[in-house]
Formats: sequence, structure tokens, C-alpha cells
Amino acid sequence: MSESAPRKDTRGILDPAELLSRVRFRRHTPAPELRPYLEHYWLIDWELPEPYATHVVPHPSMNIVFQRYGALGAPAADARASAEVSGIGLGLFTQKLTEAGRVCGVQFRPGGFRPFAPAWPVSTWTGRRVPLTEVFPDAGTDAGVGTDVEAGHADAGLLSAVLSPDTDHARVAALDAFLLAHGPAPDPATDRAMELVDLIRGDRTVRKVAQLVSATGLSARSLQRLFATHVGVGPKWVILRYRIHEALERAEAAGAADGPDWAALAVELGYSDQAHLVREFTATIGVPPTAYARGVSAP
Repeated sequence: MSESAPRKDTRGILDPAELLSRVRFRRHTPAPELRPYLEHYWLIDWELPEPYATHVVPHPSMNIVFQRYGALGAPAADARASAEVSGIGLGLFTQKLTEAGRVCGVQFRPGGFRPFAPAWPVSTWTGRRVPLTEVFPDAGTDAGVGTDVEAGHADAGLLSAVLSPDTDHARVAALDAFLLAHGPAPDPATDRAMELVDLIRGDRTVRKVAQLVSATGLSARSLQRLFATHVGVGPKWVILRYRIHEALERAEAAGAADGPDWAALAVELGYSDQAHLVREFTATIGVPPTAYARGVSAP
């Protein structure tokens, strides 16, 4: 299993240059015991003169998200803070950012969430965003700060520990402490699922579930069960999502007003033809690929 430093790419973020011009976005590496299961921590702070909507084509990954809205220098009691578990998003994710705020997120590797919450198949959370306490009930207990919290909400002490520190180092330490208190519980099936998603992500020639069947010796039904339980979506969905991420990245990097050679890219990514790529891109992003490329290329 890969345990490298946080990746540098912006795959999945629509018009990443525009987002990064408006917010402070960082990634950090978790504690060594957590690295086999996590992609990274992601931290965002913003102070905006006007509202801004960010759009993301989600990875096949679970996230835990701690967030607070309000002036960054204000006391925690004056800010609106919450924590949630975010299952794999099936469609385009849009978040409106206003005024000032802070997010501290945990992005798990595809398949890496289940060792922290083994009581449920990961598909339980697909397409859902639920309070942290629905998955980790003890996150709603008092953490020694003498603060009462509303039922279903994370403890104020936990929220403060993650969201209040001025340094990234302290926020990362708080995230490490929370996750290490909840696992991970090693599971060979989890390792297998993560390996297969890594294969799909890293090998562009894997275009069909039948290739995974051939490579693993598992039946298509067994692969489906493995992915539903440990990843949250099926292998075909993972293949299609990484194709779209690749198409987005190529559109942003092409330089030409209309993007890359879409017909050649369709063949390279395993689509039946250019029209197939255009249909899938448009259904996911909301605009055709050439229109998206023109938008991100505009000055």
C-alpha cells in the first residue's frame, strides 16, 4: 500500500486556479499509523468580500469534515461549528463559501474508511452527509471542557480542538488524536479493495470490470460485494469517475481554447467514441467539455 506524501494534483476540482486564488488550501500527512488508510488531511481558510461557489467532482473517497463559519479571529463560541461524515458523492458537489470560515477535512483512501467504522458497509453512507455522531457516537460526549452540546452534534471540545488552533500543526495533531482513538482495525479485505482501486486509478488501461475479474480471479458479483462493503460504490463507477477526472485535468492543461483533441482522448480513456465522452462529461459536469475548457482558459 502506498504511504507517500499528500498528492499535489487538483483532480476533481473544477477551475482549481480560481478556487486557489480565493482560499488558503493545504494538504497534510497524517500520523504514520493512519497513512495506509488516509489520502491526506485538507485544510481551507477563507475571508471573502463576496460569496463564491466551489464545484468538485468527488473522488470515490469518504471524508470527515470539521467546519466553522464566522470571523476567523472570533471566539469559538461566536462561530457556527459542526462535524460530519461525508459519503462518496455521486454527482457534482457544490459548496457556497461566504464571508469567513475554516474547514479541516480528512480524506480517506478509497476503501480506507471501513477500518474506523466496521459496523456498516461503506455503501451505507454513499450519497449522504450525516453528523459525525451518527457514525462515531462518542464524538458527542463531553471532552472535559464542561460544555453541553445539542444531541446529534459533535462535542464542543472536539470541535474547538480541531478548528480553533492557529497553526496547521495543532489542527493535524487533533485530527490524528481523534482518528487514532477510533481505529484503525486491520482487515485483509480492506487492503484488497484499496489495492484494486489503486490499480484502477494508476493503470489507464483498466477500462472494464471484466479486466478486474481476469486479474483477480474474483467473480463480477464478488467484486461488486467487495466494493460495496469497503469502497461504497461499484468498480464500474470507480473506473468511470477516474476517467472523468482525467478528462478534466487534460482540459485544464491543454492550453488550446477548446481543450485537447477530444476524439483522441476518448480513445485513450476507453470510451466507445467522442460522443460517448461528451455525453458522460456533460452529465457529470453540467457543460460540454469544450465549453468547460474555454471557461477555465479564459483570462
